[in-house]
Amino acid sequence: MNEFNQYMQRCLQLAEKGLGNVAPNPMVGCVIVHPEHGVIGAGYHQTYGQAHAEVNAINSVINKSLLQESTLYVNLEPCSHYGKTPPCSDLIIQHKIKRVVIGCLDTNPLVAGKGIEKLWNAGIEVFTDILKDECHNLNKRFFTFHEKKRPYIILKWAQTKDGFISKQPPFTKKENWITNDESKKLVHTWRTQEQAILVGTNTALIDNPALTVRLIKGKNPIRVLIDKDLKVPLTNNIFSKDAETIVFTNKSQLDVNNVSYHHIDFTKDIITQILNTLHDKKITSLIVEGGTHTLESFINKNLWDEARVFTGNKHFQSGIKAPVITTSKITSQMMIGEDELHVSIR
Repeated sequence: MNEFNQYMQRCLQLAEKGLGNVAPNPMVGCVIVHPEHGVIGAGYHQTYGQAHAEVNAINSVINKSLLQESTLYVNLEPCSHYGKTPPCSDLIIQHKIKRVVIGCLDTNPLVAGKGIEKLWNAGIEVFTDILKDECHNLNKRFFTFHEKKRPYIILKWAQTKDGFISKQPPFTKKENWITNDESKKLVHTWRTQEQAILVGTNTALIDNPALTVRLIKGKNPIRVLIDKDLKVPLTNNIFSKDAETIVFTNKSQLDVNNVSYHHIDFTKDIITQILNTLHDKKITSLIVEGGTHTLESFINKNLWDEARVFTGNKHFQSGIKAPVITTSKITSQMMIGEDELHVSIR
């Protein structure tokens, strides 16, 4: 691995520490290397609204005079605009850093090459597209949000070996559960990494899910409920005070406590209306955990990016059939006890 790749890989490792904490910002890591002293500074974007990776890395350098002879590595183009923090490109210029090595360009219209242009105009040597694919993949949520104007969408469900997602009601929760405790814990970990999670009316009524991260330590996602006629009682777990809940309905309803209502036209394209609203709310990622009908509404419109499907060691023989995706590419598979997990992308 050459020097550029080596330090960019370190940037990616640092950046990933921000997963679940920096959205809607991207995950960014930064390493500063001096030709004689090696790594003299490093940092990453830790929390949305706080200092960016470049700021934390520069602040970590004890002898700032070394910066003028150093190379700054960062997995995403330094910002060039004032947001919640000042432009990182200005800080790099201020410290007269000699060279900047960038993983990939920022497609946010507020940046989109302007950060690199600033550095060039200041006489700084700039290299780009180092481990570009890896850098782009790390921030797939961020890039999808800006390029497709919607959240990055993850479909998730569990099915039996004979292809059922659920028994036909009535049933107890225990009778209908397909996967093991370790798989359930992994799902709660995923929830901490994404901004929102969506279910439909039937899932909310039948399963009464809380959609929180009770099994691990982490941040609860925003809960999104499609409930055309407001059938789900406010006493259900999805309305608990543990997290914010957004309800999409065709009724007029005043917001209450942590629950907000958004009127949409159910005679038109429901999913697109929902995704437009979530985009307006700067939600960059969404897990769809609904039943077959809800999942298929995303699948049929090709409005998904990733599918995570568990196959538990059970047979229901009858019930509600699981969705089927035909246009996907499996990227990984693993066993979790007796459960099999397939992850695929569109």
